Amino acid sequence: MTQPTPGALPTAAARPAQAANQRLGILMLLASVLLFTLMDALGKHLTASYHPGQVIWTRMAINLVIVLAVLAPRLRTVARSSAPLLQVGRGLTQVASIGLFFTALQFIGLAEATAIMDINPVLITLGAALFLGERIGIRRIVGIAAALAGALIIIRPGAGVLHPAAVLPLIGAFTYAAGAVMTRMVRGDSTATSILWSTAVATLGASLVAPFVWQPVAAADLPAFLALGLLGTGAQATLIRAFSLAEAAAVAPFGYTGLIWAGLWGWLFFGAVPDLWALVGAGIIVAAGLYVWTREAQAMRAGRPG
Repeated sequence: MTQPTPGALPTAAARPAQAANQRLGILMLLASVLLFTLMDALGKHLTASYHPGQVIWTRMAINLVIVLAVLAPRLRTVARSSAPLLQVGRGLTQVASIGLFFTALQFIGLAEATAIMDINPVLITLGAALFLGERIGIRRIVGIAAALAGALIIIRPGAGVLHPAAVLPLIGAFTYAAGAVMTRMVRGDSTATSILWSTAVATLGASLVAPFVWQPVAAADLPAFLALGLLGTGAQATLIRAFSLAEAAAVAPFGYTGLIWAGLWGWLFFGAVPDLWALVGAGIIVAAGLYVWTREAQAMRAGRPG
């Protein structure tokens, strides 16, 4: 099937289908964010007792086993990629993002780390414009800027996260954004192909570290490690689907909803209660996301960039 020129306006006949894909892509991203934040909460719990390298390897290895089991009947076909180098890049950026984030969780809170990491929608939007030719309308820029302002209210630079480890999720935001843009670039591959490649590459990358930091896993922690892999698999699948259905700049702002979930899990699991400013920032983020979604739908129906 011939792909439309990136950034080109859809024809009148194609607009309803494209608008539906945008909405479905946003819903997929919201589901992915929920699963990822649950995985992050488990990661924070486990990195209190185990080295991040061991936790990440276990997460990726379980993910790979699940993927291989599901895809076994058609593994040869699924393994073929139209852009193998980009798929390798996706896998490396994935393991880098998780490694940086999980390492930071040993020193700073889940909500703080998530807030810093969540500058990645801005980076994704810029990357989509630079490398994919996607248009960035003023409404998207305003929505993303408002969401970023909400994140900064939560962090409160100068009064919030001052630990040097705070720079790790910042770097992770760049690697995550690079992976998201590459996911958009390999949309010619099926979701199954992208999952297989990224999981295999990420597992191999983590395997370079795990043997040097490994320690025996307590029986009581085995369910948590298994859940980590299951959540990661579901989150990865829905993320890939989201960026294959919709423009990166349209779905990216909704990644900020992870701040809400991270605050909730931090309160439920670690006793970290978000303060008033965190709630204000979260409200701004949600409002900005809904605004971008509404304006995107209106722009799509009118046949102009959002």
